[in-house]
Amino acid sequence: MAEIKEKFWLDAEKAVLVIIDVQEKLAPAMNQELYGQLVLHINLLIEGFNAFNLPIIATEQYSKGLGHTVSELNGATDQHQIEKMTFSCCGEDNFVATLEKSGAKQVVIAGMESHVCVFQTVIDLMDRGYIVHLVSDAICSRFKSDYDNAIKTAARAGAVITTTEMALFQLVKGAGTDVFKVVSKLVRQRTP
Repeated sequence: MAEIKEKFWLDAEKAVLVIIDVQEKLAPAMNQELYGQLVLHINLLIEGFNAFNLPIIATEQYSKGLGHTVSELNGATDQHQIEKMTFSCCGEDNFVATLEKSGAKQVVIAGMESHVCVFQTVIDLMDRGYIVHLVSDAICSRFKSDYDNAIKTAARAGAVITTTEMALFQLVKGAGTDVFKVVSKLVRQRTP
């Protein structure tokens, strides 16, 4: 069943990481337990995607009012940084063009808020034919109930719900490579 593997198994030749709106003035309002988890895991995803030399796109929602991407995200602003005014990233033509230019068919999603910009982007991307992997330990909202509902509803809509380690090891596929060593070292930094 090639369709199952095509949907549920990330492929380094088809994947892009999208980091949505992790901004200075939004961060303090987030559920801080979820936010701490988000920062740790997005940094792991950035380092992992960089090890594969895979594309990363970061967005900022109305940066004039909400500030820029938080400094805790190592290197997120070194990537394609896209300003937007719509909640869904797909409402911004520059985002859509950058995503299309990447050639990716699988979109790994991280960011905030789970139930607004993240969720609306997930739905829009799937509607456009992309396979979406929503990284549950790399998203957050102000309220846990909104976070939980966003994950459940995205799953019902057809998004693949994943975690940081699950996504990174799917990209690696096996042990013994240089990229495996990098990813293995990254995930060992993570404390249970």
